Amino acid sequence: MAAALQVLPYLVRAPSRPLFWGYPVARLASGMALSEQAQQLFESAVGAVQPGPMLQRALSLDPDGIQLKVRDRSFQLQQNLYLVGFGKAVLGMAAAVEELLGHHLVQGVISIPKGIRATMERAGKQELLLKPHSRVKVFEGAEDNLPDRDALRAALAIQHLAEGLTADDLLLVLISGGGSALLPAPIPPVTLEEKLMLTKLLAARGATIQELNTIRKSLSQLKGGGLAQAAYPAQVVSLILSDVVGDPVDVIASGPTVASTHNVQDCLNILNRYGLRAALPRSIKTVLAQADSDPRGPHTCGHVLNVIIGSNVLALAEAQRQAQLLGYRAVVLSAAIQGDVKSVAQFYGMLARVAGAHLTSSTAGASVEENAKLCELAAELRLADLQLEEVLVAIAETKSPVCLLAGGEPTVQLQGSGKGGRNQELALRVGAELARWPLGPVDVLFLSGGSDGQDGPTDAAGAWVMPELTGQAAAEGLDVTTFLAHNDSHTFFCRLHGGSHLLHTGLTGTNVMDIHLLLLQPQ
Repeated sequence: MAAALQVLPYLVRAPSRPLFWGYPVARLASGMALSEQAQQLFESAVGAVQPGPMLQRALSLDPDGIQLKVRDRSFQLQQNLYLVGFGKAVLGMAAAVEELLGHHLVQGVISIPKGIRATMERAGKQELLLKPHSRVKVFEGAEDNLPDRDALRAALAIQHLAEGLTADDLLLVLISGGGSALLPAPIPPVTLEEKLMLTKLLAARGATIQELNTIRKSLSQLKGGGLAQAAYPAQVVSLILSDVVGDPVDVIASGPTVASTHNVQDCLNILNRYGLRAALPRSIKTVLAQADSDPRGPHTCGHVLNVIIGSNVLALAEAQRQAQLLGYRAVVLSAAIQGDVKSVAQFYGMLARVAGAHLTSSTAGASVEENAKLCELAAELRLADLQLEEVLVAIAETKSPVCLLAGGEPTVQLQGSGKGGRNQELALRVGAELARWPLGPVDVLFLSGGSDGQDGPTDAAGAWVMPELTGQAAAEGLDVTTFLAHNDSHTFFCRLHGGSHLLHTGLTGTNVMDIHLLLLQPQ
């Protein structure tokens, strides 16, 4: 990090940029407004991780059509293929498998979010729909990404199919983001309601997805390798569209085809961290007490091949390529953005200040103090793949428009009862941060969007902001601080300019976490 401090060492403050009331009109030579370009780049990122192309890259048949190749492994197909799946992108993934291997498929069961099939039908996305007489049975549940009775019925149907397989069978398991909520099968005597209550409490207190999944696995029959154990002795191929930072297969959808490495003490540490251990129902205490003395012994998954077929990294790479075609110097900052949304917003705000100061200055740009603050904020986020030095060097080498790309999944600590999602809240917080700093003669835009097209319980994928946000909001009688205090970002953006800052894509049929774009264009 020290090298980053040497890139822009001197204090040169560019004059403050005047506020423009109304819609931003910053444009590149292409003639497109920054907001249009940001949305185009977001859509290109999402397009790179659509189910069909990903499955076609991952699976191939030999010329005779009886040998299935997955990476460097081959599997014999003789009317012995079964399919299960769970997640927001699984409907399209199943449709792609059916197109490629349908004549070998004996039976299938998938668990998908409530209403997603009808939504895809209305949108005319036939490539994401199963055939009319499909052998795959579809269950819909987990409304608002929360486990429910419908998802429980789906999980039990998946468990029943897996337990009926033999050593001659091959089970394809399709997994994508949202899969954990769509595969709830609590270990008795824990009820679904008790497990949901604990998950809600942890999420509300800012638990990471890794922590949530550790708890879920410990209380589940199918997670933490449980599904793989149910399918034994059949061969299992798990095709995974990652929605978790770093793509850890044991964490995605709580690792149903990966032997769990967590123990009871890990769960107790998490519960203690968030002050919830004393409030646990008796049933959960009973299951945790028995977990390390499972008479079946530890789960093993030697009969399983787990393959990541799509991720945030792939999406960002495509957005980077498209940004370069638009004339940007495009750099991927990180594919592992996580941490509290407040800290992430402060980091992006200071990054915009440092980058903008250098782009618009005839000398060295931002001050040593500002560079030091940026590095301090970056260190607090503890992002293993953060390319901050590379970004600062790239900016130092150019005076042309810059596109900084990142992805991940920050967390929001709920304080109010407002409506929103982490992308809209992040965008709103970044908008407030941008207004704090003199950015000089440079147009800046930040966009945050969920790759699944749905940010929290709203119909928006996310939102975009510019430094003028707070001034525009004040002119319309909207106080940013008040909306943030109530986690009410969606209401804010709906009222600002008639919702024009919201990112609407509809459900995309995929899910690889969030995409962040920071565009800087010297005026």
